[in-house]
Amino acid sequence: MQKAVPDPRAVREASLDEVARLGLPQPPPGFPLVWEPGDTVELRPTADLEARAAVLHVVVARCFGMPTEAAMSWLLGSRLVDLVTPPEWQFVIGAKGDHRSFVLHHDAVFALAWLLGLSRHLDPTSPPEDRMMSQMPDLPAGETFGQWRSRSLMSPRDPVEAAVLLDLHYCLDWAFQQAQEMGRPLPGEIDANAIGQRRWALEWAIVFHGPYHDKPPEWEEVDLSV
Repeated sequence: MQKAVPDPRAVREASLDEVARLGLPQPPPGFPLVWEPGDTVELRPTADLEARAAVLHVVVARCFGMPTEAAMSWLLGSRLVDLVTPPEWQFVIGAKGDHRSFVLHHDAVFALAWLLGLSRHLDPTSPPEDRMMSQMPDLPAGETFGQWRSRSLMSPRDPVEAAVLLDLHYCLDWAFQQAQEMGRPLPGEIDANAIGQRRWALEWAIVFHGPYHDKPPEWEEVDLSV
């Protein structure tokens, strides 16, 4: 369901206040807004969020020793193969690609779990909750995608709440990178890579409608350069 977004400047002011509270560098004047007055926002369908979280969960599991055949079998049995991106598929079937970058997807899964109501917070100073793994499909036990969806009490976040958190992560992504480049201390236990992964998931999952928004990007098309 589409909802009207709040005043982007008021939201940005709150985001900058949080950046300052964390002791991070402030984005420059004129830092782009995420949306414009009059836009509307919604989340992608819950089934799409579930599928993307499950695919990334399998990719991360491959990083930590899940056998190739087991990963392929799970994706095929769950009918998710068509939703695996080409880079992900190359990694799943042949461990091709940047292993470290796929490990980092753990934080993207965390953000998607938050959007689905499976995680209680998305604290920019803390790593994913210990309980998060139990909230995802139990791959070693052979839990199927359908069984996971049946046992999980998905309660997707309000799209306005998600949009506000995206604005914060948009600012935090810049601030964390700047802090690391300047050698300044970070406010907690995670780094710019983790913030970037969380922003990636939020950027993909949250859909804005308005005259200045293009159609929603595919996962690999999400632009994190600005």
